[in-house]
Amino acid sequence: MRRTPRVPGRRTVVAVALACALTATVQQQPARAEPTTLTEVRAELDRLYHDAEVATDKYNAADEKVTAQQKRVRTLTTQIGTAEKKLTRLTSLAGAAARAQYRGGGLPAEAQFVLAPNPALALDTASIARQAQQTTENVLTALTRTREELTDSKADASDELRRLTASRKARAAERKTIEKHIADARKLEALLSAQQRRDLEALEKRTAGESQDKWEQTGILKKVGDKAGAAGRKAIAFATRQLGKPYVWGAQGPSSFDCSGLTSQAWLAAGIPIPRTSQEQWRQLKHVPVEKMRPGDLIIYFSGATHVAIYIGEGQIIHAPRPGRWVTVAPAASMAILGVVRPDA
Repeated sequence: MRRTPRVPGRRTVVAVALACALTATVQQQPARAEPTTLTEVRAELDRLYHDAEVATDKYNAADEKVTAQQKRVRTLTTQIGTAEKKLTRLTSLAGAAARAQYRGGGLPAEAQFVLAPNPALALDTASIARQAQQTTENVLTALTRTREELTDSKADASDELRRLTASRKARAAERKTIEKHIADARKLEALLSAQQRRDLEALEKRTAGESQDKWEQTGILKKVGDKAGAAGRKAIAFATRQLGKPYVWGAQGPSSFDCSGLTSQAWLAAGIPIPRTSQEQWRQLKHVPVEKMRPGDLIIYFSGATHVAIYIGEGQIIHAPRPGRWVTVAPAASMAILGVVRPDA
């Protein structure tokens, strides 16, 4: 039988059965000590879920690049079609003009000038004809060049699409990595008794509370803004409506979300498209100092920018935590803050 630790978080031995049963899971990670206390179990769960989130971000980023490239290829294909139609129409008009000239006599402009009863009129007519002919030739040349450039661009874009598609297929390994980390974490959680799970939850809350208290003691909440912009209010309203929906990796609604799926959809609902992944949100959006953040801003977590939440004010965030959890409200400093970005800067 399992023995429940008397005080969660102390270095007391969790059940011998737990330590033995963990061997199959943990041995897959060479040279890692088996977790034998709730504190160690929590650290191991955090590691597994964090690794899953890192892999999820890579998978989502690869998928987003393929989607964007597919759109670019479709746009170039449409532009080529439009250029082809214009070129065909102008070529037809040029041919019709040449045939009309031929049927009208077919004399070169120089001969018409020499034989005309009114040389001045013939000169004007010849000049206009040459200008028209030159203009047509210039347009046809430009269109031909445009078509060739678009065709080359499409070929390059198609090559890039093939490369990205191959990269996305290679991310199938990432998918397996994600699933493995999540499965290992769930196996580990399944080994805990009901009381141990309650103790672990209490430990997580206490640790998050301690981090939040330490953060607030710096006086940070007296500095941060308490009013969101118009778009920020819409983003927060969207995120609030998602409370209670499950975390599912790679999901961006409507029934489930991962962390960046929630934030990207919240800001899309506010009318401002932002990058799909937390790493790209950190890289592309405007950075603001933590002490100057306001509701609606996104807080990016961990050194690799692997988690993101939306700040809702009063030191609180809404985020999709991890597999097995739901979109929830949490203390802003419950995780290691990397920085803050503002989508509506």
